[in-house]
Amino acid sequence: MSKRIRIIEGTWNCSSCDTKGIPARHKRCPKCNNPRELTDQESEFDFGETDAKTGRSLREGVTDTQTLELAQAGADWFCAYCGASNRGDQVLCKQCNAERTQDARALQEQALPGPRPRPAPPKGASKKSPLPRVLMVLGGGLFFCCFGTMIYGVWMTQTQDYPGQIVGTEWKRTLLQERFSPVTLQGWQDELSPQPPRMPVNGEGEAAGVQNIRDCVSSRRGSRQVANGTHRVCRTKTRRKACGTEEQCETRDKGNGFREEVCKDVTRYCDESYEDCRNETRYRDEPVYARRCSYDTYQWKEVARRETSGRDGEPPRWPELAVTPEDRLKREEQYTLHIEYGAPERKQAPLELKTEQEFLAWKKGQSVSVTATHGGDIKQILPR
Repeated sequence: MSKRIRIIEGTWNCSSCDTKGIPARHKRCPKCNNPRELTDQESEFDFGETDAKTGRSLREGVTDTQTLELAQAGADWFCAYCGASNRGDQVLCKQCNAERTQDARALQEQALPGPRPRPAPPKGASKKSPLPRVLMVLGGGLFFCCFGTMIYGVWMTQTQDYPGQIVGTEWKRTLLQERFSPVTLQGWQDELSPQPPRMPVNGEGEAAGVQNIRDCVSSRRGSRQVANGTHRVCRTKTRRKACGTEEQCETRDKGNGFREEVCKDVTRYCDESYEDCRNETRYRDEPVYARRCSYDTYQWKEVARRETSGRDGEPPRWPELAVTPEDRLKREEQYTLHIEYGAPERKQAPLELKTEQEFLAWKKGQSVSVTATHGGDIKQILPR
């Protein structure tokens, strides 16, 4: 892969007589003879346009020996005494004959104590739109709204202790009577295994059983996919392939108004469309049938429900309900204290207890210390 090297010469503008496009080989203005100095206009070089695709400079490369030698002389330096530009291989300033000690550019950067001031906007530039400021205000408002909501949510879950009193007690108990009763169900014949039922004793030890399997009929149980031949399927795909070479160029600034351009030929890749064809199996849904049967078995069914409740000192009790040995009972119980707390504003809230023992430890009118959230949820009560 061969490389092609060119030297590209830049141009600068004289700030003294406003001459434009002075070749970099000239350290003095050809018109007014002033040396190139460390100013924004004179220290920057223009190298012209480059090809957007290859990066190659559109200027002609330097060919004469004298200019090529100048390009290889090293980066220019600016005299610390008179500010004139000099070749990189010179040790004395051509303007004032001073020795090369420290570059004027470095002295200038050291003289600036802080960050450089922001350059002024170009003439004719429109004033800054107020839209960013509006967006900042809206964004700040949204942030504080979300932050405030989060803080409020945290505050609502924080707890505080209050003096309080039990203003009421309440309880409710429920008995559910369930009976092991015969039922007729349906199931797939291959999943049914005949076995006798076993009746519960005191609500335990039962087995539902499967009896009297009958009335079996063919019924659709589902479907399955089966092969239904093959067919050829073609899909258009894209792949990358080498399709010749193309020139790619890179440049390196030599710091003296010249650039070294290195160009080389690299492989170029193109997108190629092609047909990817293959035989694929075609499938179809095939229904699956099985025999579905009726059978006799047993299930627990609710046959009765009794509730009783009380409040304010009435002792909890269970409702009366007569059961047979085949029946079973399910018990549900609920205990609630009604608390009034806070000063000077009084709040009321319920407190659910889990057991009868906890419930019987409290009485209506009893003074308590209440731990509650700012949102009104009671977390704990203690005697006071």
